[in-house]
Amino acid sequence: MKFLVTNDDGIFSPGVAALVEVLQHFGETIVVCPDQKKSGVSHSVTLRQPLKATVVKVFGDNVNSWAVNGTPADCIRLGLDVLTDEKPDVVISGMNIGATVGRDIYYSGTMAAAAEASLYQVPGMSISVDRMSDEDIKFQHPKYLLYGLLENLFSQRLLKHVCLNINVPYLPKDECKGIVSVPPDISVSRYKYVELNDTDGCVYYWVKDRLKEPMIYQEGLDFAKLKEGYITISPLEGKLSQKKQLKRLEKWFPQTVSPIK
Repeated sequence: MKFLVTNDDGIFSPGVAALVEVLQHFGETIVVCPDQKKSGVSHSVTLRQPLKATVVKVFGDNVNSWAVNGTPADCIRLGLDVLTDEKPDVVISGMNIGATVGRDIYYSGTMAAAAEASLYQVPGMSISVDRMSDEDIKFQHPKYLLYGLLENLFSQRLLKHVCLNINVPYLPKDECKGIVSVPPDISVSRYKYVELNDTDGCVYYWVKDRLKEPMIYQEGLDFAKLKEGYITISPLEGKLSQKKQLKRLEKWFPQTVSPIK
């Protein structure tokens, strides 16, 4: 198999190196990553300045890799349009440090890279580790859990128009309860703007991460299941949901013509 890898934590993140190490057991890996941290940029792309892809050798001589002064979505577009001779079998974005669950899916550059792959009709996956900080992080257990998950996934037929959002608990194998496919819990508002005053009396607003605070999770959805110790997989499928809504609109406006078959 052939893989194209990116991440929104930047090419020097230990999570990228951990993912590449796992993927080398399954096939050829190419890495195209932002040259610095790009968390929270969602599906933005660079339009009014040139992109530069710099060859780097951080994963060994057998892994072609580039650092790009752009977003994760830029990296996938550049990788598929220019830097690879043929389409990869799978695009994988990760391993992101910090869970990508609930509403975070819509803000995440890691998730956006997987979604961009699906626009190219390439299966995409976003993989995150439920760990708040990269300080003293060790990937021994996440790599072990991820290997078992990918071994199963790669034996299946992955759909080209579906991207998978995967979260791995930061737990040893014997404490992980298994793998569940669940919808995202978008009822949870993890981030909130708070007001801050500086010494001159000026008011600023800052995004506060409330993940460590007590929050109510809906049972059976990604937040709750990840906290219970499961690997969570949330499939995102734009085309089929679009078809469903178009059929609904056709009932409201009988003259609507649906271009999707």
